Amino acid sequence: MPRPRLASRTPLAELHVHLGAAVTPAIMWGIAHAQGIRLPTKDYWEFRRLITVGRRRSGTFQDYLDLFHWTELIQSSPIAVERSVYEVIGGAYRRNNITRLELRFNPMKRNRGGEQDLDHIIAAAIRGMDRAILEYPQVQAGLIFCLDRGFPRELNEIIAAKAISWHSRGVVGIDIAGPVVPGFRFSDYADVYAECRRAGLGLTVHAGETGGPDEVREAVEALDPARIGHGIRSHADPAVMALLRERDIVLEICPSSNLNTGVVAGVEGLRTAIRELTDGGVSYTLSTDGPEMLGSYLRDEVALLLRHGILDLDEVEHALETGYRASFVDRVPSAERIPIARKPARASAAPIALEVDH
Repeated sequence: MPRPRLASRTPLAELHVHLGAAVTPAIMWGIAHAQGIRLPTKDYWEFRRLITVGRRRSGTFQDYLDLFHWTELIQSSPIAVERSVYEVIGGAYRRNNITRLELRFNPMKRNRGGEQDLDHIIAAAIRGMDRAILEYPQVQAGLIFCLDRGFPRELNEIIAAKAISWHSRGVVGIDIAGPVVPGFRFSDYADVYAECRRAGLGLTVHAGETGGPDEVREAVEALDPARIGHGIRSHADPAVMALLRERDIVLEICPSSNLNTGVVAGVEGLRTAIRELTDGGVSYTLSTDGPEMLGSYLRDEVALLLRHGILDLDEVEHALETGYRASFVDRVPSAERIPIARKPARASAAPIALEVDH
């Protein structure tokens, strides 16, 4: 039977992409050498294996986080951050026709422990975004700043304050990410999230990835976010799915990432989780988490779900449309953004063009 797929010109939105996992290895290699960073290898192919999942199909969540050590180090300067953001936004449009992209990172993990000025790092990221938008006026983009579970509260407060102060220049939201830390509580950041909400920032938070549905419930009840990063394990508790439906919270599902880190048990585990979320009426969109690090782009994620019959075309279309609806990009005051005359990247009611792959 012919296998349907998305037409190559179909515009897409991607809301969950980490900067440290989204720059092509060749560009990272060049940035590292331009800055004189001493790498653990002089062989490009070994370096590529160092910062990507490659053909490995399974690992641990910590294995995945460990890959960020070198990418974050290489991106730790204004020049490197600007180039990285610029390349990710332009590359996403050229490769996948992504016309709305939200790119997230922790600016404090790019300033070498305070050696670099934090505002210079942020300004450089915005310059990179502005350059990409000028070159590709069909694209709308925004930055999300990640607080870190492993950081002291005072450092996370600084990141949140920077997100607020740079909101009018294209910082569209905040997130909480990072490794599992004993004693961490979402409720400790309820006031920080409330302040960001009052400032007009979009709110998302990593939950239901390494943790179960109880973690999702805690995040929702403590922080009241508009979106949950990953959240795929919400399917295991009907009460949590009901809570997500009631509050119209959108999950940012990253299929290949969850497969690689063992968050779901293979394709069948992925099928069970996504089918239960879909049949349970939970809203979600599709993302890659890190297209270069994982070697899977947004159209590959869609193809994976279609190939295994996890979603049908109508369900894929609905998930992709949800990405536009749930985006934080429109929260930035338009008068403060680059004044580019553009047609809407996508009419919300426009159907997704499909073609058949024989």
